[in-house]
Amino acid sequence: MGIKKVAIIGAGPAGVTAAYQLTKFGFKVDLYEASSQVGGMAKTIDLWNQKIDLGPHRFFSNDTRINKLWLEVVGKDYKMVDRLTRIYYKNKFYYYPLKPFDALFKLGIGTATLCLLSFAKEKISPTKLDGTFENWVTNRFGHKLFSIFFKTYSEKLWGISCKELDADFAAQRIKKLSLWEAVIGAFKGNKNNKHKTLVDQFAYPIEGTGMVYERMAKYVLDNQNSVFLSTKINRVVAENGIVTGVELENGDTKEYDHVISSMPFTQMVSRLPDTPTEIVKLVDTLKFRNTVLVYLKIEGQNLFPDNWLYIHSTDVETGRITNFSNWVTEINNNQKETIVVLEYWCYDNDSLWTESDNILIERAKIEIRKTGLVNNENISAGHVHRISNCYPVYSRGYKERLKPVEDYLSKVKNLSVIGRYGAFKYNNQDHSILMGYLAAENIAKGTNHNLWEINTDYEDYQEKSTITASGLSQS
Repeated sequence: MGIKKVAIIGAGPAGVTAAYQLTKFGFKVDLYEASSQVGGMAKTIDLWNQKIDLGPHRFFSNDTRINKLWLEVVGKDYKMVDRLTRIYYKNKFYYYPLKPFDALFKLGIGTATLCLLSFAKEKISPTKLDGTFENWVTNRFGHKLFSIFFKTYSEKLWGISCKELDADFAAQRIKKLSLWEAVIGAFKGNKNNKHKTLVDQFAYPIEGTGMVYERMAKYVLDNQNSVFLSTKINRVVAENGIVTGVELENGDTKEYDHVISSMPFTQMVSRLPDTPTEIVKLVDTLKFRNTVLVYLKIEGQNLFPDNWLYIHSTDVETGRITNFSNWVTEINNNQKETIVVLEYWCYDNDSLWTESDNILIERAKIEIRKTGLVNNENISAGHVHRISNCYPVYSRGYKERLKPVEDYLSKVKNLSVIGRYGAFKYNNQDHSILMGYLAAENIAKGTNHNLWEINTDYEDYQEKSTITASGLSQS
């Protein structure tokens, strides 16, 4: 049948991985990216003579296939980073993962007792599960711990009540985490901890997270394939349920044997020719959340030791703060200033999304001082970076609305849908890499991997491993 020509829409982790793998298989590949740089949400950008990511992006996987691929691209150009993450709540910092005596002391005897009683109540008379995030977490940890360590942050991130957030978010992100696991792990120093959220060390590329995807894209180019940056795709072209190519923003149409899409799910489906009205209506009920990143340049070093912090207090709007001085020294480029980023989340119609850079920067300056992370140090500059459609919102019952759309797209020939944007999945990097990896296998080897199943219950690999300082370590 000859070499197929494949178009890949979006050069985030999923799209670039698919292009990289298909290039290795000998396919003709055109990779399209709307922005001026590959990497998607995991790109690394230059700012104030340092390299910084779009928030905290750590890579961790137990999947040997993905770890081998990552090491194939990165080589020895990485370091192991000791993770320190804390929760900021009511002017105090709590270690995450939980350290029992630290939490007990900071919460105070009264609140700590209420937490334990609330947890005990769930063991005796569990809260009935009703499909909501609030009830799922309450059932697992007790309502008091839910209200302290889950509610505020989650509602900042998603912009909806935890009563309206689907329990599937908890099932994906914290399904194996229990209070006992956290307590026991703390006494053991969290050694051999199998839960991703509690991993205390991770591999990080010395030139930033985006280095992985820049190298993949370079391999694609070096092997006579194409990467088109600053090139928007208007829609996927199809006839009678068979994809035939893509239409560029300028109206030009390019023919392809197969299209892999990681463009925002809602846009791709609604613009796909002949999509049934009922499918379009279902897609219209699915929403993405936007991120506003406010970077601050602070004239000082060793401000605070965390890689990042979760901000659970209601008296500030930011939800997460990252300190790029605490990753690897190479990205700091011997600069004496510290770059931090404060994350804010919003919808398109929220005022925050259209606020001026100056207002956003001033808010961030006030809020970081309010936390006590920065005191008298001079904040000499600010920079704002906006990301649209970056978090698929798992509103209550979203899976029932999503499933018919997945079923419809599965019947469209010569189309693969991947990535956080493309598949409406709250993916980590490893999930998206695996999507691209398996999509390439489906095309090149004729396999029938179900890409929709990735990041549902994908923890049970046949072959497990982790990346260490010396390379791959079999589990």
